[in-house]
Amino acid sequence: MPGILQAKLQETIPGWRRQRLELLQTRGEERIGEIKVSQVLGGLRGAQGLVCDTSEVSPTQGLIVRGIPIGELASKSPEEMFYLLLTGELASGAVLNDLRQELRQRALIPDYLWKVLEALPRDTHPMAMLSVALLALERESVFRRHYEDGMPKDQYWESTLEDCLQLLAKLPAVAAGIYRLHIGRPRIASRPELEWSADFAQMLGIGGEEFAKLMRLYLTLHCDHEGGNVSAFTSHTVGSALSDAYYAISAGLNGLAGPLHGLANQESLHFVLDIQNHFGGAPSEAQLRSYLKDRLQHGQVIPGYGHAVLRVTDPRYTAFHKFGERYCRNEMMFSIVDRLFAVVPEILKQQAKVQDPWPNVDAISGSLLYHYGLKEFDYYTVLFGVSRALGLCAQLVINRAVGTPIMRPKSVSTSWLMEHVPVAAHVS
Repeated sequence: MPGILQAKLQETIPGWRRQRLELLQTRGEERIGEIKVSQVLGGLRGAQGLVCDTSEVSPTQGLIVRGIPIGELASKSPEEMFYLLLTGELASGAVLNDLRQELRQRALIPDYLWKVLEALPRDTHPMAMLSVALLALERESVFRRHYEDGMPKDQYWESTLEDCLQLLAKLPAVAAGIYRLHIGRPRIASRPELEWSADFAQMLGIGGEEFAKLMRLYLTLHCDHEGGNVSAFTSHTVGSALSDAYYAISAGLNGLAGPLHGLANQESLHFVLDIQNHFGGAPSEAQLRSYLKDRLQHGQVIPGYGHAVLRVTDPRYTAFHKFGERYCRNEMMFSIVDRLFAVVPEILKQQAKVQDPWPNVDAISGSLLYHYGLKEFDYYTVLFGVSRALGLCAQLVINRAVGTPIMRPKSVSTSWLMEHVPVAAHVS
């Protein structure tokens, strides 16, 4: 018998399919933009070429999940976010309890997975371990088995959803087990009565109610970020070939492991620690202002400030900052982060080339993790991955439901560009 989530999608998906078909039939030949040479040579930044219904990033509002600004969702749980990402509706009461039960009954980790992870060298990077774990679990794929049995196309989403529920249900224990292996400590058993994020927190072995609340907030705020970032786009591309969820999510997380995508909070944390070491504690605003101006004069950036899209303070930063004010107001790390917020935007506004002087989420997230004792920097991206898997899975299910075709953009050579694109008139 299908759960409430499955039943909701069975009810909703026909409407999505009709909408896509209507768009193709009535507007399929219309243009939505132009591609500049600078975009072709610059990673397609800003080029409109994907559809992502789970979330969007507004320059003035930040992350918007299914039409709701992320700041209004900060109190929600990761399970609620997954339901929202998939259906466009918030789950509560019996609906939320049903989803949590769906995850609990799929959470058992097969013994072979621990043997695979324990066989890896001790110095294997935690993100590599996470990717290996998901690929090892691929043998559990329902989609692959049903596809090999001749499953009809209109049922692809059902087996994909089952794979995603299995993957998400197991992810907290797998990620926590990787952490315990990484620090050389025994695994901690799951407590199925807890929420998804709370169980993850206690399996990490970093105790305390406050840390569990931080994990809930962290996993909620990082769950999705449009479809064009490296992890989402990679997962989408691999999934478009009808690779199952284990392959697709592993691929996306491999992209997340890249220094230009998933390591920004570590760089920001290093920056805060450098300030603490330089001053022997939290500097005054005047001291910090002088320190930062000197840094900029020497051509160095201020990590955690500025964003490719946003032109306001990242609402996710604001949510973390409210958490810090409530639980860490008098602590050293938060004091430095707070004072940076007080002086950095003012300084950056004086820099003519700075379009966005405001903090993004990375300016604070790592410092909060560090404060509560999670000091293994190379594990931070695993936390990011646990959260982002929610969005990657939701996008994958939706794309299977509406029959998104395989990704195959046309590439051109540099010589083709030189030959076919005229030199701009203003260039001498």
